Amino acid sequence: MTVAPDTEPPAAQHATRYAPLANLALFASDIKIAHTVFALPFALLSTFLAANGFPAIGKLLLILVCMVGARTVAMSANRLLDAALDARNPRTARRALPSGLLSRRFFVIALLLSAILFGAGTALFGVVYSNWVPLALCVPVLVFLACYPLLKRFTGLCHYYLGAALGLAPVCAWIAIAGNVSVESLLMAGAVMLWTAGFDIIYACQDFQSDCETGVRSVPSLMGIAKALWVSRATHVLSLAMLIALGLYSPALSTLYFVGVGLCGALLVVEHSIVSPRDLSRVTIAFFTINGVISLLLGVLGIIDVLR
Repeated sequence: MTVAPDTEPPAAQHATRYAPLANLALFASDIKIAHTVFALPFALLSTFLAANGFPAIGKLLLILVCMVGARTVAMSANRLLDAALDARNPRTARRALPSGLLSRRFFVIALLLSAILFGAGTALFGVVYSNWVPLALCVPVLVFLACYPLLKRFTGLCHYYLGAALGLAPVCAWIAIAGNVSVESLLMAGAVMLWTAGFDIIYACQDFQSDCETGVRSVPSLMGIAKALWVSRATHVLSLAMLIALGLYSPALSTLYFVGVGLCGALLVVEHSIVSPRDLSRVTIAFFTINGVISLLLGVLGIIDVLR
């Protein structure tokens, strides 16, 4: 039995019908949607601190919407700007853009739609809650987030710029709730910046050879892996100091929060103990698993402290 020339076979129709869903799933995987766990708990802790308790559900939902939009803009820009570099790196050559699984057009559309989502979320803070500061900061925040990939072409401080991008989460969440910036939000932002930079330096160690060949100015490519790991350790010590300072300054944070800080300090020791210049096989565990637990621990225990 033959198929009419103008008719697709059932299997082809099935594939065509589900192609958009498959592309969305691939896109979500490519931009590492699971890595939202790094910044989201800090944004939520900042939200509860700014509200001095449980925030209005509408505000909480808008903050989540803005987090999704902002992170998708940042990661879409990262993949677009880094596509050529990714193609030259064996570890990243299978990403959606360099491998051709998704088009640049797909990423551009995703970036634009996510920017609109973020803008709409910030505008609703003004329309519904008469707080227009988030909308006023909408474009500067998105530009700051989107520019991260450019830094690695010029400076080893790119890890700290990435940290500052994640550190915007608690500051922006505080502004969305209170309409201003507080010492607590800045201390949290500093802690997040240093914590992120520290584990990003560890992550960059696995790209040492590729970064040297392509001219990417990461701390490992500039200093060598052994020295880079010491920079990461020092950065994490400073991050813990900022977390302690936050707990001492904020009257809403007490025993549970400091238990969380202590556990996080122990986890950072474990993180650095399982990675060495001679063995980078457990970088993924050090990068994602341990740091995901750190973020969740501090976020959950801190929020419980605020609500007690």
